[in-house]
Amino acid sequence: MEEVSPDTETPLAPQPPRLLERRVRQQQPAVAVLKSKLKNGLTCSGPKVRSTLMGFFPVVRWLPKYKLKEYIWGDVMSGVIIGIILIPQAIAYCLLAGVPPIYGLYTSFYANIIYFLMGTSRHVSVGIFSLMSLMVGQVVVREVFQAGFDLNEDSTPSPHELFNDSLDLNFTRKPELTVELMGMQLGKDSYAITVAAAITFLAGVYQILMAVFQLGFVSIYLSAPMLDGFATGASVTILTVQAKYLLGLKIPRHQGYGTVVVTWFNIFANIHKTNLCDLITSAICITILVAGKEIQDRYKDRLKIPLPTELVVVAGATLASHFGEFNTRYHSSVSGHIPTGFTPPQVPAFSIMPQVALDAIPLAVISFAFTVSLSEMFAKKHGYSVRPNQEMVAIGLCNVVPSFFHCFTTSAALAKTMVKDSTGCQTQVSSLISALVVLLVLLFFAPYFQALQKCVLACIIIVSLRGALRKFRDVPAKWRASRMDTIVWLVAMSATALISVELGLLVGIVFSMSCIIYKTQNPKVSLLGRVDDIDLYEDVEEYKNLTAPSRVKIFRFQAPLYFANKNSFLKSLYKAVGVEPFLELTKRKKAEKKEKDKSKKQAKTNGETTNFDVFVGLVQKELEFHTIVLDCSAIPFIDSTGMATFKTLVKEYEEIGVSVLLACCNTSVIDVLQKGEFFGKNNKDISSLLFYTVHAAVLHANRAAEEKKAEDSVV
Repeated sequence: MEEVSPDTETPLAPQPPRLLERRVRQQQPAVAVLKSKLKNGLTCSGPKVRSTLMGFFPVVRWLPKYKLKEYIWGDVMSGVIIGIILIPQAIAYCLLAGVPPIYGLYTSFYANIIYFLMGTSRHVSVGIFSLMSLMVGQVVVREVFQAGFDLNEDSTPSPHELFNDSLDLNFTRKPELTVELMGMQLGKDSYAITVAAAITFLAGVYQILMAVFQLGFVSIYLSAPMLDGFATGASVTILTVQAKYLLGLKIPRHQGYGTVVVTWFNIFANIHKTNLCDLITSAICITILVAGKEIQDRYKDRLKIPLPTELVVVAGATLASHFGEFNTRYHSSVSGHIPTGFTPPQVPAFSIMPQVALDAIPLAVISFAFTVSLSEMFAKKHGYSVRPNQEMVAIGLCNVVPSFFHCFTTSAALAKTMVKDSTGCQTQVSSLISALVVLLVLLFFAPYFQALQKCVLACIIIVSLRGALRKFRDVPAKWRASRMDTIVWLVAMSATALISVELGLLVGIVFSMSCIIYKTQNPKVSLLGRVDDIDLYEDVEEYKNLTAPSRVKIFRFQAPLYFANKNSFLKSLYKAVGVEPFLELTKRKKAEKKEKDKSKKQAKTNGETTNFDVFVGLVQKELEFHTIVLDCSAIPFIDSTGMATFKTLVKEYEEIGVSVLLACCNTSVIDVLQKGEFFGKNNKDISSLLFYTVHAAVLHANRAAEEKKAEDSVV
């Protein structure tokens, strides 16, 4: 709208917009800032020591405020239920980790105790996790194989073999291979847990270092679709690794890439060796477990506590195997002897660590990423806050300390956390209760699981993957919601399942980052039009009833402008406005030369003398527009290359009589332009190049064009 004089009621010329005045921010010298931080960090006082200890051990802060009458019932209920769930899972996931069952119970016990002391989340359940167990197991099996142990042998001798050994009748049995490590002779099982403890120690150290150096930002590069695809691909690998136990096949675990393909090939190649006892047991157990899960899902609103289906299956299968003598009569693989009590602590084997140092990196990253994300998710749900850095310290110590007690890598687990939340968990006292339940098994009941078949444990693992494997059904919906995210999911899942878990994680991260780079290199661009009678400009291709300003092109680029997408920006701009300045200038020069040559010939024929410079103005083709307004509202930042690109645009279009103006720049973009003297020395041209709204730039462009036209008419 034009301004009107109150006296004459005649429209006034639009006034140039007033420049906003920036605040002056005084930045302290870097040396002074560093000295201040060192002084604050190195000073010691009683309140500071107390605050540090309470921050390091959050339990000291919240436990004295514990509301016994209000919280205790929910914590005890959820703790007991999680403990009951942990027992069969702790034994089962040892199959994935490649270690004897007792170490899964150790891991569950110590992880719950340490997180109770150091965690800031009230609901997260930390312990064994199928994905972590799989990644540990791949390293363990590789190192065990390289140490010379036979992966095909069953490390647990049957009672019949033990009886023969006691009578000294089994003269043909090979002596057990041992490896000397830290001055001790270690068998296959002992060497396996030694490797697992070493990689767990390293993963925990990495996590603590990440917390110390504030490297938690690494997790932001693990996008949700990538993590989801990675977890689904790992679930396919877990299913494949456990399939042989369902059939009772004793085939070695594949080493290297392509585990899924090679393992299924070996399974079908040995399908004729299927153990019918294991096959029938697996079918019965899977049927019961799936039925229990379906009943749980269907009637979860009516059931106050989860059905202990896994524990019932383990108890029933153990009794059936023991009294039916499945191991001796049908040669079914069983868990073997599980001792009671605790083994003495032992320093992790530092001599193994160089061999597994790289393998511990993805373990550390995935473990803390799942833990921090779950902590923040449930904290947001229940209205409290967690400290991500302390969560990294907590999960790091949940790996470092238990590694001295023959444990393997832990992480927060979504399924158990959801069970804790749904059963009334209020604080981490529930983790303490779960640890006590596991302790009872360790002290008294562990030997009773000796006859438990491995196929039953495999059934528990496979049925627990239902949620992850069901995500294949969501692919069409994912595709409709976001094709790019679906492609990231498919690539991460395929790489994890078909190549390896570690490389699948790397491929997923690299591909998801490449997709982001691709988006910035090929962003959406648009020409803008004005909504009638208001100062709003939007995309003419997306909205109806928009009017393009007369002889002004408004161009919007929806991405940062930096070295990687400079060419994309220029190409899209040239295509949108329909004029590339260099080509236009070249055409004009050719037309000018052609016109001069023609005039020279004509003048020579007529014997006349002509000033040919006048033809320069005659051959210039008048363009459809005189100004380009760059709407920078969707450009979050630019680098020096982007600033130089703006400079080049202004210069090149000026040569063909077109002005380039900037509108809606944020302060970071303005700062870069000022440092690069885009607005001239001392910003002398800033008022004629920079505008706070698109409408202000359009008004200025039309006013400048009118003034120039008036000057040209006078000339």
